[in-house]
Amino acid sequence: MAIKKNKIYQGDCVKQLAKLEKGSVDLVFADPPFNIGYEYDVYNDKQSTSDYLSWCRQWIKGVHRALKPDGTFWLAIGDEYAAELKIESQKAGFHCRSWVIWYYTFGVNCTNAFSRSHTHLFHFVKDEKSFTFVRPNPNVRVKSARQLVYADIRANPNGRLPDNTWITRPQDAPDAFRPNHDTWFFSRVAGTFKEREGFHGCQMPEQLLARIIRTSSNPYDLVLDPFGGSGTTLCVAKKLRRNWIGFELSKDYVKHIEKRLDQTKIDDPIDGPEDPVESAPKTSSGKKRNKKSFDDDTIKAVIESYQTAGDGYPADFILCDKNLNKKFIKECLKRGIGGNAIVWNRLMLKLRKSGKLPRSTRRPPRISAEELNRYGYASEVAWRLVSDEFSSDFLPPPSLDDILCCPDSAEYFDQIATQYGPQHFKVTSLQYRRAALAIRKMAKDVRTLADRKYRSWTREQLSTIHRDDLESSLSKCDAAGVFLITGQDVGVYAGEAENLSEHLTMVLENPEWKRFDPDVILIQKNDQEFSDNYALKSALVRKNSPLLNSKIWLPEESKKKPK
Repeated sequence: MAIKKNKIYQGDCVKQLAKLEKGSVDLVFADPPFNIGYEYDVYNDKQSTSDYLSWCRQWIKGVHRALKPDGTFWLAIGDEYAAELKIESQKAGFHCRSWVIWYYTFGVNCTNAFSRSHTHLFHFVKDEKSFTFVRPNPNVRVKSARQLVYADIRANPNGRLPDNTWITRPQDAPDAFRPNHDTWFFSRVAGTFKEREGFHGCQMPEQLLARIIRTSSNPYDLVLDPFGGSGTTLCVAKKLRRNWIGFELSKDYVKHIEKRLDQTKIDDPIDGPEDPVESAPKTSSGKKRNKKSFDDDTIKAVIESYQTAGDGYPADFILCDKNLNKKFIKECLKRGIGGNAIVWNRLMLKLRKSGKLPRSTRRPPRISAEELNRYGYASEVAWRLVSDEFSSDFLPPPSLDDILCCPDSAEYFDQIATQYGPQHFKVTSLQYRRAALAIRKMAKDVRTLADRKYRSWTREQLSTIHRDDLESSLSKCDAAGVFLITGQDVGVYAGEAENLSEHLTMVLENPEWKRFDPDVILIQKNDQEFSDNYALKSALVRKNSPLLNSKIWLPEESKKKPK
């Protein structure tokens, strides 16, 4: 039986791993039995050391085989076999990127030894140079002292990546413990906790899994948990818009996991506190933010840097052109002003909008409708995915300006656009970024036009093309029109094209789109001239809310993230 995504399978993980297609999984999180005598319902957790390590060797090799070349493997393990499983993983071909300590409360109380209050988390990759690590995601970053203590507007608004720092227990040194260390503090899921499922005694906290999944995978990547347990990995993956597969030996556990998954919806909030330890200093010990955002010297330096590095181009173009933006940042650094690339880019935009930035002397060439038709869809997909990925119950979705003002976020946008874009010709980051800005610019008028002119049109029945008839049916669609790609009865992407056959063939030949299992395409030829660019598409998006379309096409009230 072939292994399908978004399903939990009952059975031994070694045998199940062998059924997976080689190199098909993006991220594996494994929390195996620790071999400490825990009472599972069907598994013997008290094997001899040689038998336990032999078994671990088999499933670790299976994980290595299942992962893509740029895949990531996270392993949770206790003290007893942490060193041995790290070595076995390296023998299998993995490289250790991080050794994280998960500190928790409600640990195991010991009488003749120090009480256990931690688990080891090993972060492995297959390729030392090519792997997924989404460092700009503000959901996995922590606030800096510049933000917390000094309320400095020049601080990086996204915070900073956690440090590689050893610390003592928070009870003994509460002022020293912070979540920005390689010792992570998440409360163990105790029996009284709301998120406790009850049927499994070793339940992982959702916030811990969310941090791992957000940093080590992209939206709609495939996440595998070979030890399903309480189903937390799979539920968090589903909430965060990942595809998932789980294996579990116990039939009873599988039933409970299936029930929990049925009750879990995409974009549901992650259970548990985001920061279980209060990390901000008291207000009385910090400084008040000045009412004036930036001093005159900072504003002058940014204007001078813009004039020196911008080659006469407008601010938007400098954000889109990586080389020009690097020159602008270099000029800001030379002038010794406080802040960072995000702060300076945002200030440049603010000065332009307020009319304080000198007028540009060079106009970049306009992006044509033909160019938008060829690769604009990938820019829109990247914009939507980055916006969704970088928001949460605690963070509002970033705007396109927010994404482009942060060099790391802009690079991530480029990466996603390239993944979903055309494969038989090269599109540069400059083209992808400018296409997103062009789409945003036309969106407001198009929404109004779509609402006024095409409201009744959305009630019409579009023509249906099934996957089995795709090639023959598309050959008859050599015309302009609108389309909706669907997979498993879910709208994936709506668009317009000057040539439906040519455009859809180009999109669907990209293997990235196959992860959505596109099985039906709805189309409507446009007999009129192709003059109302994106208006038909806007009407279709408003009707179906596809997964990958930017929310700019939706009414303002529907773009807000639900609480």
